[in-house]
Amino acid sequence: MKILVINPGSTSTKIAVYEDGTPLFISNIKHSVEEQSAFPEVIDQFEFRKNLVLQELENNKIPFSFDAIIGRGGLVKPIPGGVYEVNDAMKRDTVHAMRTHACNLGGLIASELAATLPDCPAFIADPGVVDELEDVARITGSPLMPKITIWHALNQKAIARRFAKEQGTQYEDLDLIICHLGGGISVAVHHHGRAIDANNALDGEGPFSPERAGTLPAGQLIDLCFSGQHTKDELKKRISGRAGLTAHLGTTDVPSIIHSIEEGDKKAELILDAMIYNVAKAIGASATVLCGKVDAILLTGGIAYSDYVVSRLKKRISFLAPIYVYPGENEMESLAFNAIGALKGELPIQVYK
Repeated sequence: MKILVINPGSTSTKIAVYEDGTPLFISNIKHSVEEQSAFPEVIDQFEFRKNLVLQELENNKIPFSFDAIIGRGGLVKPIPGGVYEVNDAMKRDTVHAMRTHACNLGGLIASELAATLPDCPAFIADPGVVDELEDVARITGSPLMPKITIWHALNQKAIARRFAKEQGTQYEDLDLIICHLGGGISVAVHHHGRAIDANNALDGEGPFSPERAGTLPAGQLIDLCFSGQHTKDELKKRISGRAGLTAHLGTTDVPSIIHSIEEGDKKAELILDAMIYNVAKAIGASATVLCGKVDAILLTGGIAYSDYVVSRLKKRISFLAPIYVYPGENEMESLAFNAIGALKGELPIQVYK
């Protein structure tokens, strides 16, 4: 089975071709600030990115013939995890999504390209809006603001299944805490195959990260909103985009921050250690959801490559459960796995409504 995988990110579009689980071709198409500035909204980049995908395949002499095309899922309405075939309802909700992110283009491009091939379905899988929360986890201190979760569902669920396979068991039989350490940081509690608690890693909950502010003091945030010093868009960016490490240190590059620490930069050390401290607190709090009965803690994402971060995180949380590290995002492999599973009937194809 030949699968085309499309993963639009903020500054690039990653594509890959898999055959029966084996990667035949992987490419990361970079997008310059100048190129993107020509489009008022991210959704306006649809034709631009779609054509780049076709051009990249042609340039590398990849025949345009696939059994399925799968895109990274967008920020549609909350849905359970799994594989979904792209339909009109999903496309409508994606185009009019309340939250802007390049991932919104994944299913749209997959659908457009699949429509040109005979018997070729277009899928998404485990988008960031996967919501399997327990009812008690949805309640906040204000009925005006119920909890919304946006997290790294695709990578977390794929890593959970990989860990289960390595342990000779099933994802559905495990109780796990998984932490994705990337530009955003998500911490989720996986209980017997469902993520029953997870933070909003995009716009305002949990630990701060390289790009995001995480949980902020509500009173101070309200005061800032009414100070007249910032527009709504500017404040949004101070929560997601120009927040976290980049707000404190001017960079999201953790290796360069660690290099500065090694050269004696005490401010960099304090800020990075504060991020690690907050991540550890979030993982510790998550253990209470499982009443302390945690089979394992899995650390993943790009920052999980950092021995500095992982070693300090382990020091704070190792008493909770065994810790396993799976560096990287694994998104392309995860998407291909889901598409192949759907085609083989091993994973049910769910209907977006």
